[in-house]
Amino acid sequence: FRRVLFRSQQAESKTSGEVRVYVEPHCTKADAIDRAKEVFAQLGMEKTQARNAIIVYVAITDRKFALYGDTVIYEKAGGASFWEKAAATMAAKLRQNKLAEGISECVLELGAALAIHFPYDPNTKKNELPDEIVFGK
Repeated sequence: FRRVLFRSQQAESKTSGEVRVYVEPHCTKADAIDRAKEVFAQLGMEKTQARNAIIVYVAITDRKFALYGDTVIYEKAGGASFWEKAAATMAAKLRQNKLAEGISECVLELGAALAIHFPYDPNTKKNELPDEIVFGK
C-alpha cells in the first residue's frame, strides 16, 4: 500500500482537490456506495473549502469497492460517465488480483480530473485532509 499512498500524494500535487483511500475487510452495507458515503461523512470529507474531495472505498474480503465524490467534483467531472470510467479501470485490475495497482491507477485518474477542474493554487491551503490510507476494522 506504500505505492497507493505515493500515488495519492502524486495525484494531489497538481490539484487543490483531495483524494482519500479507505480500506476495510468487509462492507457493512448491501451496496458499497452507501458505505462509501457513510465513510466520507465520518472522515469529514465534505468539509473541504471547494467541496472537491473524493473517496476510494475498498472492502477487500467482500471484493467490493466504490468511488464517491463531493457534490461539486461530481458535477464538474462530468457526472456518472466519469465515475463509471474510473470504476471500470479499477474493476479490471481487481479482476486480475492487482489490488494495489488498481487503487493506484484509479487514484491517478481521479487526481487528473481534479487537476482539470480544481488546479493547484499556491494561494490556498494545499492539503485539507490527511493523505494516509485509512484502514477500517
